[in-house]
Amino acid sequence: MDWMIWIGAALTILGVAGLVYCILLALKAKKANLPDEAMRAALQKAVVLNMPALAVSGIGLMFVVFGVMLA
Repeated sequence: MDWMIWIGAALTILGVAGLVYCILLALKAKKANLPDEAMRAALQKAVVLNMPALAVSGIGLMFVVFGVMLA
């Protein structure tokens, strides 16, 4: 079940990269001193990207755990 561990690790890294990207989007919006509506739109975009990134990371971790348990 080594393949499951490697696929899970890759998915986890991809998800964490997405989370880092969301953090950078939020920091960029904060530094831009946007008006309220523009700030709200920028943060909504970050939230829309945050949820799938978190899901991919979680699925990757599940793959790793199942792969370790089956190995």
